Amino acid sequence: MIVTDHQSNLVTLAVIGEFTLADYKEFEELVNFTLKFEGPVDLLFDLREMANFTLDVAWEEIKFSRAHAHDFRRIAVLTGSQWVRWSAWLTQTTVDADLRVFDGEADARNWLGEAAAA
Repeated sequence: MIVTDHQSNLVTLAVIGEFTLADYKEFEELVNFTLKFEGPVDLLFDLREMANFTLDVAWEEIKFSRAHAHDFRRIAVLTGSQWVRWSAWLTQTTVDADLRVFDGEADARNWLGEAAAA
């Protein structure tokens, strides 16, 4: 299950439990809509409560990242998982965005806020 939010050039995605392809497609729709009407955005992925993800989600993420390589300014990932940290590092190779991994939400939001203020 996912929870999404969109506020002034920031798209937030929180995953609770299993991250499915249907969830990812919902996230893609929100991002594509936002990009169309607002231009480049920042992303906040809260993956602290993600139990697992399906293989098709991993493949979709790779395709989506490559298709939108220049559409994001900053990407913040919240996680305690070393595996997710490693995945984020791999994603960094396919996008121009500044991507950072955080343990705490306040730090991630502060970092994203710096970009919005600039």
